[in-house]
Amino acid sequence: MSTAQAKFGSSTLKKQDILEKRKPGRPSDSAKRAAIVAAAAQRFFNEGFAATSIEQVAADAGVSKVTIYNHFGDKRALFAASVELECEKMRDHFSLEDMPTGSIRDRLTAIGQAMCEFLSRPEIIQFDRRIAAETEFEPGIGRAFLEAGPWRMKEAFGAFLAHANSVGELQVSDTDLAAEQFVAMCKGMGDLEHRFGETPDEADQAKRIASAVRVFIAAYAPVA
Repeated sequence: MSTAQAKFGSSTLKKQDILEKRKPGRPSDSAKRAAIVAAAAQRFFNEGFAATSIEQVAADAGVSKVTIYNHFGDKRALFAASVELECEKMRDHFSLEDMPTGSIRDRLTAIGQAMCEFLSRPEIIQFDRRIAAETEFEPGIGRAFLEAGPWRMKEAFGAFLAHANSVGELQVSDTDLAAEQFVAMCKGMGDLEHRFGETPDEADQAKRIASAVRVFIAAYAPVA
């Protein structure tokens, strides 16, 4: 092939690449990223971190491995994004804009119910077990899970408590500690029962949450 032909061929390929990128209907980078994360979350939740490969996720999402690496860099970052996707559903309940109207008691009750419903989902329980087992061999996986999920959720709830504090609904000096206390009271023994295959009684769970809200408000009521 002559130099001129090579240049012509290279130019043609570049034009084809440009046209391909401009094709109507091609998914945007954000759409590709969303498809990748959704596919990865499905794999990670069903099969665990170690058993999930980038090749499988790429096939499920209809993209190449290169595309995944371009978006996320490595498997652990993809895992973190997958956990983030699931936990977004939980953090939505802590958004001040989307918070149900009503008293602080009503809003704390809604948060407690949403949290317990989320944590009791069978796939969440299964995922939690997988991550705990795999962390024994790969500690970084546990930290990635905590950073993408529980710690961010705690931060979001802490922001909610800080807002309640600023408007005089509560008087909380340590929002991180208060967030942990509320979550622990709402989960109670029901969390352990879920983890070990039992199904807690719904009436008991409702009573536990109502009591947690009552005790929490009594402990952090503004001083008159």
